[in-house]
Amino acid sequence: MKTFDVLIIGGSAAGLSSALILGSAIGKPFAEGKKIGIITHQKASALNNAELNNVLGFKKGTKGTDVLNIGLHQLAEDFPHVTQIAKEKVVSIKGESPNFTVKTNKNEYTASIIVVAIGPSNMFNIEGLMQYVIPHKSIPPQKEKIMLINNNHLVTEGIFVAGVLAGWRSQYAIAAGSGAQVATDILTIWNNGNHTMIHDVIE
Repeated sequence: MKTFDVLIIGGSAAGLSSALILGSAIGKPFAEGKKIGIITHQKASALNNAELNNVLGFKKGTKGTDVLNIGLHQLAEDFPHVTQIAKEKVVSIKGESPNFTVKTNKNEYTASIIVVAIGPSNMFNIEGLMQYVIPHKSIPPQKEKIMLINNNHLVTEGIFVAGVLAGWRSQYAIAAGSGAQVATDILTIWNNGNHTMIHDVIE
């Protein structure tokens, strides 16, 4: 059974953003030896039928499917130490921090911290998280979307939620930023509570 310090569930805007930030901390002493995994399930991502015309840095007409594919390649190329788990869907999360067991339709994993970054579909059915499901507060009720109860992305000790499932509106930039925020929260935990961001500068 593979063990992770952080296991991210979901390979869309929030999940990939979180993985990229966490992966970029590889050279920091507080992140040394940390094992990061991401279950890259993208089938239900809203980006599959999206065209991005109002996102900073993206050319008008950018296809969401291209962003998903580029994101996976970017993560693999720049931060290959982040384990990508493809074609698996999470069915249950059991245990308590820092000893969670994540079961998919194919395997089981253990993790100290979990980031849930999948879509807000009312078909959400991950056993162990259903008690946190409520109607989404920032999407019209007729769309029947859900979110997980959270306090600044924290659902319960050791479990974070990111993106639209955290209660944010369905905009690419917001979801990506939410994933990045969660990643910096985790880096802060690793760094003994010292607020931590990862910046690169031109020398």
